[in-house]
Amino acid sequence: MKKLNKLIASLVVVAALPLAAFAADNSTVKTAPAAAVATVASNDAMSDGEVKKVDIEAGKITIKHGPLANLDMPGMTMVFRVKDSAMLDTVKSGDKVKFVAEKVGGALTVTTIQPAK
Repeated sequence: MKKLNKLIASLVVVAALPLAAFAADNSTVKTAPAAAVATVASNDAMSDGEVKKVDIEAGKITIKHGPLANLDMPGMTMVFRVKDSAMLDTVKSGDKVKFVAEKVGGALTVTTIQPAK
């Protein structure tokens, strides 16, 4: 029985060595700045759309859009809140846009919008 316990203890130590080496070496791993990660995520999440209506007083915009990959939604026309009401001053009905919509506080919200090129 003692030999079996020693064997098991030896196997545990041997199995743990690679994990300890990884943990010690993991301190050299560099991560990208948060701003760079956010930019990549935003670019990947951009969707195409056409502004159908701008409601400045309500802080909302109606967009006919293609699929919203980040929200797993098909294309449709829908009303969104906007993160910043100043965004609504930059668009008008009929404009082709690229935008990012996210769920903010339970509501679908346009967080970024720019003219389509």
